[in-house]
Amino acid sequence: MHTRKLGREGLEVSALGLGCMGMSDFYAGRDEAEAVATIHRAIDLGVTLLDTADMYGPFTNEVLVGKAIEGLRDQVVLATKFGNVRSEKGEFLGIRGDAEYVWQACDASLKRLGVDHIDLYYQHRVDPNTPIEETVGAMAELVKAGKVRYLGLSEAGPETIRRAHAVHPIAALQTEYSLWSREPEEEILPTVRQLGIGYVAYSPLGRGFLTGQIRSVDDLAEDDYRRSAPRFQGENFQKNLDLVQEVETMAREKGCTSSQLALAWLLAQGEDIVPIPGTKKRARLDENVGALDVRITAEDRARIDAILPPGAAAGSRYDAPQMQALNR
Repeated sequence: MHTRKLGREGLEVSALGLGCMGMSDFYAGRDEAEAVATIHRAIDLGVTLLDTADMYGPFTNEVLVGKAIEGLRDQVVLATKFGNVRSEKGEFLGIRGDAEYVWQACDASLKRLGVDHIDLYYQHRVDPNTPIEETVGAMAELVKAGKVRYLGLSEAGPETIRRAHAVHPIAALQTEYSLWSREPEEEILPTVRQLGIGYVAYSPLGRGFLTGQIRSVDDLAEDDYRRSAPRFQGENFQKNLDLVQEVETMAREKGCTSSQLALAWLLAQGEDIVPIPGTKKRARLDENVGALDVRITAEDRARIDAILPPGAAAGSRYDAPQMQALNR
């Protein structure tokens, strides 16, 4: 397993991480035993970066990850997040980044995970009502207290990233980035590279669309949240499917799967980028890790740019209310 550095403070992780969200929330077909086996398989393969958040479940994903890494803590880089507030029943209650909440959320995550420290602690979404200096200041105090090792931000805008980094070094910025979500190339990637911040790409397979396994919205279970995602609805679905089919053709010619091509392309965008494809099955995990053996040539890049240039995907990443919480 190749490794990559996130930031300039010494955080080193596997070139490919594992997103654990779908093991507990938002997607259908959850199986805790298989999820734990998938995490164990990831560790066996050398995947060190495990990504979770307090809101996944809500709260149950951290418990699951904690159970899976019991006895294996020193083999993983554990990343979790705070800021998206949910009730026990799952209702979204808003976003908080005030200092008091930062400490409360961290202590709760530590307890659920069953660990004494978090390796990478992200603010999941920026609180528009709390200065980023207060939020990151509180996060920095967690570092001093030994509860957290490195700090991260998720879906923060360029100016916020700069202000946050001035308070305490930010190791990683996490946002969506994939063949059909290339928006970070415009401002976010240049900003974090200038500051020496690593980039963690979530949904690198377009919430599963880029795998080629989803041919109709009927392939998604009734309780799958993607049914309400703009890119999976109406005419957008067919337009995006047409794009994926072109990716499939290219993948076949290269002797790999669509997923592997999409991940290999992302890995080739820079040594500072670490994709965290989510999966809850060992077979898919093995396929994703196989992307590390796929080489992207200059010709491949040009062809991909022709097929999926920035802005090619039909529909927005999220619905309108959720879009307002991005890039703050």
